[in-house]
Amino acid sequence: MVEIFKAYLMERADFSSEDLVRIDSFVSIKKLRKKQYLLQEGDVWKYNAFITHGCLRTYSVDEKGHEHNLSFSIENWWVGDRESLQTGQPSLYNIDAIEDSEIALISKINFDLLCQELPAFNAMVNSILQKSFIASQKRIHSFISLSAEEKYLKFLAQYPQLVNRVPQGMIASYLGITPETLSRVRKSSSRR
Repeated sequence: MVEIFKAYLMERADFSSEDLVRIDSFVSIKKLRKKQYLLQEGDVWKYNAFITHGCLRTYSVDEKGHEHNLSFSIENWWVGDRESLQTGQPSLYNIDAIEDSEIALISKINFDLLCQELPAFNAMVNSILQKSFIASQKRIHSFISLSAEEKYLKFLAQYPQLVNRVPQGMIASYLGITPETLSRVRKSSSRR
C-alpha cells in the first residue's frame, strides 16, 4: 500500500494490520502526467480516488468553451464525481492533473464491500462525506454572499497550500470572477 494512503487511514481509524491488507488488496495506483485526464465529461465515474501525490482539478466546459473550476484536490484528499459514481450516469465534469500526480483507486464495488466488511472504514467514509457536505454548503454561501475580495481572502486562508500550485486563471474561475478582477483584488490586498 502507498505509505501516504496507509498513514491517512491510520490517522482516521484504528485499523488492524489485517484490515490494511484487505484494503490494500483493492487498491490500484494510477499515475497522471500534467494535463492528463482522470475523468472526461461523458464517461461514467466508477472509482473512489485518493490522491497520494499531486494536484488535480474538477471542472466543466460550457458551450462557449469556457472552463468552470469546481474544485481542486491535493495530497491526502479524495477526488471524483460522486453523482456519476452513485447514479451510473455519464459525468458532466472533467478531472485532470494540474501537476504530475499519483492516485490510489478503489472501484465502487470494492469500496462498498470494504464499507460493509470493515466498520472502521465505513465510519471513516461517513465522516468524510459529512465534512464534504459542510464544505459544499460553505462554498455555496461564500459564492452568493461575499465580494470578490472576500472570496479571494477566504480562499487564501482556507487553502494556502493551493495558491502557488494552481494557476491564477483557474483560481479566478473557481471564485466566479474574471482573471482581471482577481489581479485587481490581489494587488489591493497586497498593499494592505
